[in-house]
Amino acid sequence: MEEKKKQQQDTCCLSQTELDEETSCCSTNAVETELEDPCCSSAKQEEPASTCCSTEQAATVEAASSASFSTTNEHIEEYNIKGMDCPSCAATIEKSLQKTEGIHFAKVSYSTGKLAVGAERNEMYEQIPKQVRKLGFEAEPVSQHTHLETYKIEGMDCSSCAKTIEKHLSKNKNVTEIHVNFSTGKMNVGHSTTSKEIVKEVQRAGFDAALQSSDSSEPKEKGLFSFSATALSGTLLAFGFVGSFIALPSFWVTAFYALAILIGGWKPARSAFYAIKSGSLDMNVLMASAAIGAAIIGEWFEGAMVVWLFALGNTLQNRSIERTRESIRSLMNLAPSEATVKEGGQLVQKAVEHVQIGDVIVVKPGEKVPLDGDIEAGESSLNQAPITGESLPVDKTTGDPVFAGTVNESGSLEVKVTKLVKDTAIAKIIHLVEEAQEKRAPTQAFFDKFASIYTPIVFSLAIAVMILPPLVGLGSWGEWLYKGLALLVVACPCALVISTPVAIVSAIGNAAKNGVLIKGGTFLEKAGAIKAMAFDKTGTLTEGKPKVAEVKVAKGSREELVAIATTIEEYSTHPIAQAITSYAKERQIVAKKGEAFKSIAGKGAQATIDGVDYFAGKPKLFEEWSVSFGDMEGELDALQQEGNTLVVVGTRHEILGIIAVADTIRDITVQSIQSLKRVGVEEVVMLTGDNEGTAKRIAGETGIDRYFAELLPEDKVTAIQKLQAEGKQVAMIGDGINDAPALATSDLGIAMGGAGTDSAMETADIVLMADNLEKLPHTIRLSRKALSIIKQNVWFSLITKFAALLLIFPGFLTLWMAVLSDTGAALIVILNSMRLMRQK
Repeated sequence: MEEKKKQQQDTCCLSQTELDEETSCCSTNAVETELEDPCCSSAKQEEPASTCCSTEQAATVEAASSASFSTTNEHIEEYNIKGMDCPSCAATIEKSLQKTEGIHFAKVSYSTGKLAVGAERNEMYEQIPKQVRKLGFEAEPVSQHTHLETYKIEGMDCSSCAKTIEKHLSKNKNVTEIHVNFSTGKMNVGHSTTSKEIVKEVQRAGFDAALQSSDSSEPKEKGLFSFSATALSGTLLAFGFVGSFIALPSFWVTAFYALAILIGGWKPARSAFYAIKSGSLDMNVLMASAAIGAAIIGEWFEGAMVVWLFALGNTLQNRSIERTRESIRSLMNLAPSEATVKEGGQLVQKAVEHVQIGDVIVVKPGEKVPLDGDIEAGESSLNQAPITGESLPVDKTTGDPVFAGTVNESGSLEVKVTKLVKDTAIAKIIHLVEEAQEKRAPTQAFFDKFASIYTPIVFSLAIAVMILPPLVGLGSWGEWLYKGLALLVVACPCALVISTPVAIVSAIGNAAKNGVLIKGGTFLEKAGAIKAMAFDKTGTLTEGKPKVAEVKVAKGSREELVAIATTIEEYSTHPIAQAITSYAKERQIVAKKGEAFKSIAGKGAQATIDGVDYFAGKPKLFEEWSVSFGDMEGELDALQQEGNTLVVVGTRHEILGIIAVADTIRDITVQSIQSLKRVGVEEVVMLTGDNEGTAKRIAGETGIDRYFAELLPEDKVTAIQKLQAEGKQVAMIGDGINDAPALATSDLGIAMGGAGTDSAMETADIVLMADNLEKLPHTIRLSRKALSIIKQNVWFSLITKFAALLLIFPGFLTLWMAVLSDTGAALIVILNSMRLMRQK
């Protein structure tokens, strides 16, 4: 009976119209409602013949349309689908899979983003991700049984190489998921085979791979071999060239050139073979075709020169691109690999991976902090530049947080660990930046798509140039074959395709080193287009901590007034009370001896000093007692209009004075706002829940152009929408928590203080790791510089190609000059992009 019940729960319902009369199942309404419980009523579940849907399966399968689907023992696999932007996408996947032989049914739920599949053989489920990928989407099994590993790839010179590797590995039956990113030089692969087999497969495609966690030196050895092959090819080319001038027999000259082609062209030829086999046309295919074609028509020098220049260009490109990728890898070495752990009375050295939350570690002067934690004992100054980008050391004392990778400059510290090594701020920064570098910017996505269409067209055009003119008698076959080969080489879009990703990687790496996390090329591009910046006031423009702004004395001295107020407030934890006691402490004003301390709910507090009852509270407290403010009435109104919070000090019969408390503006705020205006931000706006008077005062002191006061969180969203309705691209700067709705509504969300706030890292598009605004102008400048460099790269690539194309048909452009124009353009584009790494 139990087995029968389990079987009933593991099967899905068909629509009522497809059921036999003897079968009872779920109601039609239950089947149609995806997220409601589609199971039968308890009464029906007890019937012997009934079958019932499980909630999870009904949510994705709904009503399966295939009558051949067995309701007794059919195995169901579920997949998460990525890339669907409308229900028609779901229909496309569904119809395609339903036509596949061996698949009994396929149902896609657009709302949940899930695919449910029933197939006759288990091995068919492994092919589902590949079939879905062919349709332009990504499918990931909900219960993933394969290994997902990250490999470092060497030898890619443009994004078409990444496509070649992807297509080659996707044909391996043991590979279920594959993604290669040219920008970061990394490959993420899900597989059910060994890592060695994956490395071999990549090498068969003409590239080198190593597990990211592996210390294997194989790629380095391959890199040395590649450089040696290039040098040897160049040497043989030189021998052949010199031999042609010293009357060396033509056989030897040709032999030198042929050997130069074989040695230098082996790697690109192998890559070209696998590219063609996997259905791609990359630069290796074009260059191999040009070299072989040159040899066929007897242009051995041209062929050897093509191979050597291509190999040399690739070597230089790879080394340059690797430098941009190192911009983030250097962050990984910031935190030490070992920590000094305090165990009993002993200090023990441990690998950071073995240190647990709650352990106490000792950080001596000059050492790097190995893990995130809170200071338990000691005081020191810490250089936090690697995390926050702050140029000056920050003073830290007991209770303050410290971050892995920061440098302890003076005193010895005992730190209680609060995060494991994988969860530290530096680990999250590295992870987020690597993810950001892998995300394609809109410009990059456009050129990748452009190249995928452009390259086959050019290849077809080159073949037409080789064949059609000689067929109609416009010249010899050799002449037009040569021109067609030159066209193949010149038209390669390599420089154009890498014009964007290298610039994006360089800019994001630069930002990360300066304490700014940009979560992808899309947001980098958006930052450059921002015309209006909206700031949350409290905690963003201001410190978020009230301080005494002014002290107005009606009777006695300032010191006497502050001493009485401090005596009343010193036992309170209210932020305003703490502001007064801090003010007294800074000026070394000592509290008096008081007694009978008492809080007056919602109005203030009192204490008895020398037998007299003194009060500190809101003006209305004294108004209730009809105490006259006298000459202080005007001062009271003026201070209130300026947005101050007022604490009146006095007795039941007279006013001694007024202490005005206000949220103070950050030291860096005014300078940052002025810098933003200098870099081209047209309007700076403040959003605040404070009253009109406070908003006006802060706006006047900071140079804010416009403000919206007395706002609730939802009102901030309306304010952002109003700015957008005026035709402005709007960035919102807040703390990433309270301002989440406004951050989400804006064109670009920027969160502050990411080093101490996990949610800030997660919610915003850009995160300022330090709790200040000084990095904002740098971010805008960096974004605009990146956009400028991308435009320079694109135009340079296009003009170079166009000029070379014009020189082909008159016969001015030789094959080796065509190679030089292509590899030279690509190298210049890379070097131009690398300038972003040095942007100050």
